[in-house]
This record gives sequence, structure tokens and C-alpha cells, in this order.
Amino acid sequence: MPGKAPAADATLRILRLMSQQRGPVAAATIARTLELPRSTVYQLLAALTEHGFVIPLPELQKYGLGVAAFELSSGFSRQQPLTRLGAPVLARLVDELGLNGHLTVLLGRDVVYLVEDRAPHGPYLVTDVGVRLPAHLTASGLAMLAWLPPAQVRALYPDRGSFITRTGEGIASYRELTTELKAIRDRGYALEDSSVTEGLRSIAVAVPDHVGWPAASVALTFPADRDVDLDASAERLGRAAAELGRRIGGGRVAGG
Repeated sequence: MPGKAPAADATLRILRLMSQQRGPVAAATIARTLELPRSTVYQLLAALTEHGFVIPLPELQKYGLGVAAFELSSGFSRQQPLTRLGAPVLARLVDELGLNGHLTVLLGRDVVYLVEDRAPHGPYLVTDVGVRLPAHLTASGLAMLAWLPPAQVRALYPDRGSFITRTGEGIASYRELTTELKAIRDRGYALEDSSVTEGLRSIAVAVPDHVGWPAASVALTFPADRDVDLDASAERLGRAAAELGRRIGGGRVAGG
């Protein structure tokens, strides 16, 4: 009951409100919407910031969800619902196109692979269920990052040290990242070429959650020398992502 733990109740209400917004939100808006004293909101936001659930954005005079909040949501997603609902969607996609398929979620600056469905005679992959890879090197990660608020992306990649490489290929700076994320939003899908494994390419589309933010992504991986119609594959991926989004109660990805 709220009366027995008012601070806990208010904290959870703040997190729920922030998770339902399209972007960062001002403390005054939180206080007004939840009918809480402004002083209480600032105290709770400070505690949430200390634990990584909230990120203050001074230039906007607003607050956004932090990495810990993403980890919490991804932790839930990694349990049965998303995996169970996504596996048959991915299996149909792989059977139809004959390409290796993946379902991933974002965990901080990494992607975590929930489902891996390998096509017959498909190439060997370093990815598998439970494997983590840097999001900016994978099509799966880029597809999700493209639909996060810019302030959230900046918080995840605060400096050049945030950009590690595996093969010497891939995005190596924040400027390169923002340029690529804009290109992804324009064309509707993400591409990766040899950033994870030399000689392999991937294409991915984000799966929307109930408020239109990326809950996961579906992706296909294939040899770089294989003739694959990217636009047709992206269209089929988009249908799979939309189907999975509907299954988990989502809608269209924000801005998509």
C-alpha cells in the first residue's frame, strides 16, 4: 500500500511515467503530472541518478532513463515472453529467406542475443544465445539505437573510449554514429558489413514496444559475397518486426 511506503510508491510512479514518455522529461512536469511536491521529486531523481536509473540532462533541464533502467527492462525481456513469442516469428523468416536470423535486446552499450536460428548450410557465427556484443558494431544494435532519443544515445556513448572494434571495421566515433543512425531512420533498416566477423553482413529492423520505443530487433546475417536483395529482405524483416511488436503489445517504432 502506498501509505506504508510513500517514497517507494513515488519512485515507481516516476519511473513508470518516464518510461511512457517519448523522450526526456522535466522535473516540474513529473511533479505536476504525479501531483508530488517538487522537492520530493528532486530528491527521488537524485537517488535514481546515483543508482543509474536516471540521467540528468542539464542542457535540456530534463531527465532521461539511464542504463540501469534499460538493463532492468532488458532483464525482463530476456525472460520467457519475448523469447517465446519471437522464436516462431524468426523461424518463419529464416525458413522463407534461407538466411541466419537473430533476435536481440539492448543492454546498455551491448546487444544480447535471445534467439539464434541458423539456416541450413548457413555460415558459422560468433553469436549465440546469451552472447553480448557492442551495439554500435551490430546491425541489431544500430537498429535499436536509431530510435532512441538523441540524449539517451549521447549518454550511452559519452566519449571516444565508448567505441571499441573487433575487426578494425565499424563506427569509431560519436559523429560517425549519429550520421549512421540518421541514415538508418531514413531508409528504415540497419546494415553492418564485417564489423563483427570479416566477410559477413547483417541487416536488422527494430521491434517496437507499447509506446513505440525499440524493445528488440530482428536481424539476418549472410556472407558478404552472397547476392541478397537488401530492400526486399528489409521489407520482410519489417513485417516480422511488426508482427512481434503486435505480439508483445507494441505498435509502430517511434518515428517509423
